[in-house]
Amino acid sequence: METRKIGSLDVSVVGLGCNNFGGRIDAGATNAVVDASLDAGINFFDTADIYGGAKSEELLGRALGTRRDQVILASKFGARINDAMPGGAKPEYIRRAVEDSLRRLNTDRIDLYQLHLPDDTTPIADTLEVLHELVQAGKVREIGCSNFSAAQLREAAGAVAPGAARFVSVQNEYSLLKRDPEAEVLPECEKLGIAFLPYFPLASGLLTGKYRQGQPLPEGARIQSDGPFSKLLTDTNLDIVEKLIVFAESRGHTILELAFSWLLTRKSVASVIAGATRPEQIAKNAAASDWRLTDDDLHKIDSILA
Repeated sequence: METRKIGSLDVSVVGLGCNNFGGRIDAGATNAVVDASLDAGINFFDTADIYGGAKSEELLGRALGTRRDQVILASKFGARINDAMPGGAKPEYIRRAVEDSLRRLNTDRIDLYQLHLPDDTTPIADTLEVLHELVQAGKVREIGCSNFSAAQLREAAGAVAPGAARFVSVQNEYSLLKRDPEAEVLPECEKLGIAFLPYFPLASGLLTGKYRQGQPLPEGARIQSDGPFSKLLTDTNLDIVEKLIVFAESRGHTILELAFSWLLTRKSVASVIAGATRPEQIAKNAAASDWRLTDDDLHKIDSILA
């Protein structure tokens, strides 16, 4: 599989989001998904201390086992886990959080350690200083952030001490149906030389082709009429999905392949992170990056989305 750069890291252009581990799927299913990912050439695994009620890191570490050195391991800190670990980006909290993550992942270093959420109660310079200490200590290779605005990226870039570690990536929501980063964040990434990692690239499943206008919702799927993602089920979104399906099929592809390949036309996008609960989803995701969209394709897609 093609790779792109996140700082000094070479990551597969399709990554595995591990938010389902310990939540929607158990240890056995996690092992199957991890095995399928490695077989498919995926080397970028993205988790967080909060995923699966703090179980995702543990299950991922077990599933990788002796194959740890074959992958680029990314995790996040800063979101609230429980009363004892309330989140944030204060130095003392980060020092504790990283040790917990290293233990759960059963590793001596995290390749990409990301601040999950901005913390406006802590100066970003203080956060960067302790993250640099972790890099110097070999516990972390590169550092990144998530859910940052363009202004927050600029502030962080300006707070880096000479020669110190800086954010080399930002992970924000981005998809065919959620294009907010295009206005400011993506241009700022290009300016600062920061890799962009889109999460929810399939709009929580809406861009898989499972949800069709005028048809019943698939049983057991993530989006349900009374669930937390029900707001995605608008007539406008479903109409766009139908048009995107027609467009993709007219070129011999699926809407899922369109969702991945479209994101990878963006210069700053390093890897498209998607979750999975079954090995067969991994095979589809891994193959989805092969479509090379033309300028004419991109113009037609823009007209559909408009």
